[in-house]
Amino acid sequence: MRKKIVAGNWKMNMSLEEGLRFARSVDQYFREKPAGKAEVILCTPFIHLPGVAEIVKSGKVALGAQNCASEASGAYTGEVSAFMIKSTGAQYVIIGHSERRSYYNENDKLLNKKTVLALNSGLKAIFCFGEVKEEREAGTHFIIVKRQLDEGLFTLPVEEMNKIVIAYEPVWAIGTGLTATPEQAQEMHQYIRGLVKEKYGNDCAKQMPILYGGSCKPSNAAELFSKPDVDGGLIGGASLKKEDFIAIVEAV
Repeated sequence: MRKKIVAGNWKMNMSLEEGLRFARSVDQYFREKPAGKAEVILCTPFIHLPGVAEIVKSGKVALGAQNCASEASGAYTGEVSAFMIKSTGAQYVIIGHSERRSYYNENDKLLNKKTVLALNSGLKAIFCFGEVKEEREAGTHFIIVKRQLDEGLFTLPVEEMNKIVIAYEPVWAIGTGLTATPEQAQEMHQYIRGLVKEKYGNDCAKQMPILYGGSCKPSNAAELFSKPDVDGGLIGGASLKKEDFIAIVEAV
């Protein structure tokens, strides 16, 4: 049975003190009431990583960063490398979130480079991709998703794919109040799993966790996660509220 995952993406929120306090409360909850089949990941801003790593060292909650540099080291002022992230105790890094693609013009070639650096540094990558509203309305969403995977991820050898978590983001459903229906999510997740099978074989496709990353909340989590190819969620706003985040984990 493939892994179920709920990853909370804090984005650019919470002071250091607030973040550590929040992480402590989440970790304490899952120490007392284990998350069952789900792996819980907190993806924090860089400033929180060392402190949260110390808090979650019991292993009940995993830790991830939200981005990494496209270079291994050097004169890149303001950047944080995958190796530096790994040295904090983090296990995961988000690559290619829709906000990185949109606001910072990160393309699939760059994201492929980041993914390779992350894996070489000992991190697992949560690789994000998905179509915008205009592409969905034009009916090109399957073409867009295939291209993003072909160029951004599918250059990896099969033995590296066990370090990858895929996160499908319908960009039109992030922060807009819109949500893909469970049927739309399942349709795309099934298509993505088919692409993985075509490229890497049935065993890889069966084991690949595919997360949904589009306005998942307690009110729709159970229905979304009930679909056979939806293996959990990459959670944005709802990951900033302990009760909401826990409810989504428990929906798995």
